[in-house]
Amino acid sequence: MRPKAQVLIIGGGINGVGTFRDLALQGVDVALVERGDYCQGASGASSHMIHGGIRYLENGEFRLVRESVVERNRLLRIAPHYVKPLQTTIPVFSTFSGVLAAPLRFLTHKQQGAPKERGAFLIKLGLSLYDFFSRDGGTVPRHQFRGRKRALAELPRLHPGIKYAATYFDASVHNPERLTLDVLQDGERAGGSGDTARASNYLSLDSLEGTAGPGPGSTVRLRDELTGEVFDFTADVIVNTTGAWVDLTNEAMGAASSFMGGTKGSHIVLDHPELLAACNGREIFFEHTDGRIVLIYPMGDRVLVGTTDVDADMAEDAVCTESEIDYFFDLIGHVFPDVAVNREQIVYTFSGVRPLPKHDATQPGFVSRDYRIERGAARPAGEAGGSGAVVLSLVGGKWTTFRALAEHLSNDVLAELGRERRVSTAKLAIGGGAGFPDSEDGVQRWIKAHMSDRRDADRTAGLLTRYGTRAEEVIRFLDSGSGGTPDRLLRSTRELSVRELEFMAQNEQIGHLIDVLIRRTSLAFRGLVTGELLNEVAEILSGPLGWDTATRASEISHAQEVLKRFHGVQVHSLVS
Repeated sequence: MRPKAQVLIIGGGINGVGTFRDLALQGVDVALVERGDYCQGASGASSHMIHGGIRYLENGEFRLVRESVVERNRLLRIAPHYVKPLQTTIPVFSTFSGVLAAPLRFLTHKQQGAPKERGAFLIKLGLSLYDFFSRDGGTVPRHQFRGRKRALAELPRLHPGIKYAATYFDASVHNPERLTLDVLQDGERAGGSGDTARASNYLSLDSLEGTAGPGPGSTVRLRDELTGEVFDFTADVIVNTTGAWVDLTNEAMGAASSFMGGTKGSHIVLDHPELLAACNGREIFFEHTDGRIVLIYPMGDRVLVGTTDVDADMAEDAVCTESEIDYFFDLIGHVFPDVAVNREQIVYTFSGVRPLPKHDATQPGFVSRDYRIERGAARPAGEAGGSGAVVLSLVGGKWTTFRALAEHLSNDVLAELGRERRVSTAKLAIGGGAGFPDSEDGVQRWIKAHMSDRRDADRTAGLLTRYGTRAEEVIRFLDSGSGGTPDRLLRSTRELSVRELEFMAQNEQIGHLIDVLIRRTSLAFRGLVTGELLNEVAEILSGPLGWDTATRASEISHAQEVLKRFHGVQVHSLVS
């Protein structure tokens, strides 16, 4: 990476990557660094929803709800390969419950006394407001209310004590990691051959080394987490998008702050056909007995259950605890009382720290999900003056609004540089969303057109799901062969081939074996990682990534440790 840029973005979650893409499209000389893999932190630990945030209405965050709904509708159009409509049902157990408590929650942002469940009246009011915000440019249907009899006819496994079921539409993103990678690659391509937009994962901020000279700017020291190499990098503007770690990053740059107060959210993924069938293709979104808004969400042949919202200890790893699992089982029983769940059905767990603002006595569930941008300046340790780089720190932010947030943050950067915006991203397709088929018939035609003697319909459909229309680029690579040797599927899974792994190694910045399992594919998420898979993928990656026998063994051990420590998955490797 060339050691100088006008703008250095620190943090490769969706908001940092979105800002990188936006600035690259404006012709700005921009670089991005991420200490781990892209979308490894909170961005990869989301509930996989693109939503307007109906519950934010109760906090009075009308601006955020409107922006979220607009951006949800927009992402359905510009990223249709990953963002899909999501039918959502709220089971309702009372008619007027919570009517008196709601105004107090609205005014104080606190739960007053024991939680009082929101009844049909409040939910109807909220959904009507939600429809109002959705009316401009929306493509999703308005909400519907069902009485008990019709609700149980549609969802017969629901608790028989329900009085109503309210159904509305939001959107889902089943591949947030790959959407992040698409946004990143859009930014890199916008930089063109001039190398004015470049990004690197596994590159961390080590320290601030001093000002760049008589003009504005600062030199930071960066560390390559794969090789240990340390080098200096100079920038005029530094954008801090490190999420819950914003304050720690600012401290390293001599710009101490106390903006953040993140909360931990955990999820579990279940292989549970009975629960999957009970959801009938819908997300079940509801208020649990403690007042926390939770969800049960079918994803392919798995079911996602979440989420918790507890104050995070930044000194500890964010992992799903046994008590959180008990909580999830309890919430499932709240709406599906005759569906039994046990720990053997859990195939994956994950947790992340939401990048929320410092909230003091405000209860976690009431902390604003809106964002703001704080301006400061980098200072070398012990130096009070100087003309260090401007530091723009992002406080807050959520998946749904990443494009609008990136536009806002980029506009602030452009103002610092004295430049004007030249391109809007509002209607610009993201990555493999360009030209993506707009109907199921269109999808089938695309699959048929890209099949071959060596690639059947299932394999072709899998490539379209993983890459969107960028699958055409992947298919050309697969069919180009390697030394005349035809591509072959892996022995351990029919979802990957040797050439596709080589494509990832050449084009998708693979740093570790675990990157492929969690963030380039969904194999780990769905509980499909085996010892055979670990060995085979590590063996194939060894060639393009230059891993020797010792490194390959280390990568397998590292993947096992990450899966066990952070995701509750025990995988025993085979002797290679």
